[in-house]
Amino acid sequence: MAEHISKQFDLELENTRTRVLQMGGMVEQQILSAIDALMTGDIEKLDRVIAEDALVNALEVSIDENCQHIIARRQPAAGDLRMVISVVKTITDLERIGDEAQKIARMGKAIHENERYQMPRFREVRKMAEVAIAMLRRALDAFARLDAHAALELAEEDRRLDDDFAAEIRHLITFMMEDPRTISMSIDTLFIAKAIERIGDHAKNISEYVVYLVKGKDIRHTTIDDLNATING
Repeated sequence: MAEHISKQFDLELENTRTRVLQMGGMVEQQILSAIDALMTGDIEKLDRVIAEDALVNALEVSIDENCQHIIARRQPAAGDLRMVISVVKTITDLERIGDEAQKIARMGKAIHENERYQMPRFREVRKMAEVAIAMLRRALDAFARLDAHAALELAEEDRRLDDDFAAEIRHLITFMMEDPRTISMSIDTLFIAKAIERIGDHAKNISEYVVYLVKGKDIRHTTIDDLNATING
């Protein structure tokens, strides 16, 4: 009987992990659609990204409730408890990534509807988005495979994305100083770049939860050297 309950519990945990990855796929598609629509001026697609955020929110609530039920019924301990905690933290970051994708769509819609679109202004934004999306994929892969080593790679990628964001701010300031007519468009672009930078932050957070899950150590707010020691120690 105990073995049967244990197997059923393992199945519940695995099902929960699968739903987290499903949610991750949804928010990744949100970002891809938002960036693609931003580049092409597809207003209908931007509207879909905005509307689909409600689906991501609903999935977060559903998974969170499931985790609460697991805690109440199963009273997990040790690694199982860390798994549930990591899931709750991960879906919070995924929901916030969805919010950032929605923000990109809203800003993109404002730019296109007001005819403030200029292609050269979005080259750097697209490059930033490619980095952020790759970070999210790596974080979700680490969660799926319980790969603690990914956290070190993502910490370094996040630093690169921060540098790219700082460079984009400098570019936009230059545009605004040279031509005040670009101020509105530049401000909207700045919000988009910031949203992408935040996506990278959330992806890094997810990789840190994997380290907590695998190693049992909280590595938030640590240096890359300390992170390296924790993972490889």
